[in-house]
Amino acid sequence: MENRQIGNVVLDLTDYDPTDVYSDGPIENEMLELSRECTAEKITKVLNSTHSWPVFYHFSPVRENILKWYPFAERAAVLEIGAGCGAVTGALTEKGLQVVSNDLSLKRCEINAWRHRDSKGLSIVVSNFEKLAEKTHESYDYVTMIGVFEYAASYIHSSAPYDDLLNMANGMLKPNGKLLIAIENRFGAKYFAGCAEDHLGTFFSGISGYTSDSKVRTLNHQEWENLLKKNDYKQYKFYYPYPDYKFPLVIYSDDRLPGKGELIRNQNNMDRNRYAVFDENRFWDSIADTQYFRDFSNSFFIEVIKKEG
Repeated sequence: MENRQIGNVVLDLTDYDPTDVYSDGPIENEMLELSRECTAEKITKVLNSTHSWPVFYHFSPVRENILKWYPFAERAAVLEIGAGCGAVTGALTEKGLQVVSNDLSLKRCEINAWRHRDSKGLSIVVSNFEKLAEKTHESYDYVTMIGVFEYAASYIHSSAPYDDLLNMANGMLKPNGKLLIAIENRFGAKYFAGCAEDHLGTFFSGISGYTSDSKVRTLNHQEWENLLKKNDYKQYKFYYPYPDYKFPLVIYSDDRLPGKGELIRNQNNMDRNRYAVFDENRFWDSIADTQYFRDFSNSFFIEVIKKEG
């Protein structure tokens, strides 16, 4: 299939497989039309009136907060794995970075391209990540996986998809490059308090350890450390997006944990109903500014330095 160009953005269709598509369904046609008319005024108007969770989720500018704060090196080369509809792509292009966005859905890549058609230094590769990784070695200063790692078993064809995804991404980094991973915490407080597991829509399934046939898995803090150490990653740092990585308002770290009274935005479950098992505000106050905060943070942002050898 021939490559396409939308504004300044080239869609690389060399390895596009039309049978391998993830979709929100017909609403993506609406999102494609919206992206073609993508002015700040138009988006604000739509977001203030829409009842569509996919539209709000993919187009809210708050999504970009997960990367806006990060101190990327000037003119760095970045690979964005699982870019989807470009919810956070703008946070990269606005910094003047050289960005390659990758996703397996052509329609989502088209939405991304239309949204960021005026961006310079952005190209989009439409393919399964495995195919891209086979051809790419030590090309990027950063590789981002924002809401992507948990799906590894769905698109990495191996007996150890999570280990292999981590190491495949590592192999695409330049020396001293960094992996940037944003993902839910399996032991996030919101799940104990009555929120459904984000990917499955079922209650308590993550904190109960998932079922053996689940194609989605998140990890708790200790499980992440075990995975990194098992694969010989020695340099990494955890950050804690609040209330979660999808709509982060604050990014905490082990150097700056929240204090009492800071964690009061705990009812942001906008896509589905939830229980209210206990008072989350009081719970957060009871562990604010303690080592336990990192264990129950709803999400993680993890910076992992490239391993050599």
